[in-house]
Amino acid sequence: MPEPTEVQKGLQDVVALQSRICFIDGLRGRLIYDGYDIRELAANSSFEEVAYLLWYGKLPTRAQLTELCQQFVALRSLPPQLVELLDAMPLDSSPMDVLRTAVSALALFEPGETKPGPTSIGGAQRLTAALPTIIAQFHRRRAKLPPLRPRPELSHAAYLLYAILDRDPSPLDAQAMDVAFILHADHELNASTFAARVTASTLSDLYSAITSAIGTLKGPLHGGANERVMELLDEMGSVDRVESVVQAKLAAHERIMGFGHRVYKVEDPRATILREWSRRVGEERGNLRYYELLRKLEEVVHREKGLYPNVDLYSGSVYSLLGIPHDLFTPLFAASRIVGWTAHVLEEYTDLRLIRPTAAYVGPTDLKYSPIDGRSLAGARAPPGPDRRSSTGRRDPAATPGEPSPRDRRRRARAGRGSSRQRGSDRRIAPARRGGRARGRCERGPSARTAAAPRPARSRARGSGRFVRPRASRGTGGRALRA
Repeated sequence: MPEPTEVQKGLQDVVALQSRICFIDGLRGRLIYDGYDIRELAANSSFEEVAYLLWYGKLPTRAQLTELCQQFVALRSLPPQLVELLDAMPLDSSPMDVLRTAVSALALFEPGETKPGPTSIGGAQRLTAALPTIIAQFHRRRAKLPPLRPRPELSHAAYLLYAILDRDPSPLDAQAMDVAFILHADHELNASTFAARVTASTLSDLYSAITSAIGTLKGPLHGGANERVMELLDEMGSVDRVESVVQAKLAAHERIMGFGHRVYKVEDPRATILREWSRRVGEERGNLRYYELLRKLEEVVHREKGLYPNVDLYSGSVYSLLGIPHDLFTPLFAASRIVGWTAHVLEEYTDLRLIRPTAAYVGPTDLKYSPIDGRSLAGARAPPGPDRRSSTGRRDPAATPGEPSPRDRRRRARAGRGSSRQRGSDRRIAPARRGGRARGRCERGPSARTAAAPRPARSRARGSGRFVRPRASRGTGGRALRA
């Protein structure tokens, strides 16, 4: 039997690698991109400058920035075959499904950019330039907008707004989108970035790593929280209903999206910046409804739960005021995070080691094979489908009626500990001593009636899964791309 193992569920506080790209000071509410505070970058820089910083480890000169901007413009267009593929996708497709498929397909037309290694910087620039076009190509077809034009005079953020909305953005709108892109450019080892680095650690190519990241971002526990915030604001409707709606949700143990963070113990600095931009964009339009609702929501949630806002609380309001459809919020997240994803993949290539953690095994080790006709269903694991949870974290209403959820099963197990048999079950309960206390343990069917293997001590890997979010240390590992 394996030795007892301490399990960090979701890899919380596990330092998985060294990186020079991004640092989060969760206690002081600071976010650092390669040595520069996010507040200073948001106030003075541009998304193109930040992309250069994350890829090369330094801010560009004027000539270097001009060259990068020209590269972005030149790389915006898509191969005709990819445009045909996008035009063939069902109009009711999820934009994230479309984006994931398009990025994977794009690799087929650009084999030179898919070779793993520091030379993948060309692929990083290509993907950063192409993602807004991919998102807009699909959206414009479903919205019956005319074909895209190149618009080389527009910045990266302004081009994205034009591509989605089919109109030139105002200077304030373009700046708001540019700041939002800067704030979302990287955030250390979040789930999607870690997924990209895991893929890259196998020496797979850049496009495969980014496809992994997009698929991870699609999950509702990672991307999409700002959509849920906007749905909540629509449910509240007016400031005088905020208190009652929040109290009702808290009484029902529902999560209020846009608050709390695995790393930050104070207010997310990105939320601080976006709060001001929500007000500025709202004032320009003479519409502060979202801003006022969010301020009241902040007040109530902090009073009741002591939670601070994160980046998702205000980003949705800024995007909505700019006219962006809600189902494009997460693709926009990807369009900005692409520079962080690619920077991490390039860094992974410079210090390559296959990422391969271990699991604390909690099952039996001495079961005996029995002929199929003599087997029993007792002790078999239930299929995963009926136990799936909805995006709100509550039990999926589409689950099979009468099938207990993981939470229900854990409650029943706790209630039944110490007894010799569970009610309504033919699984035997054998006492297992751990840490000086007797605990009930289920034996798996007739072939485990004697001595099933004990569970590892203090293992916390029980029940349903948990969001995986390791950490990166501020190491000395550099990037081959540094000039």
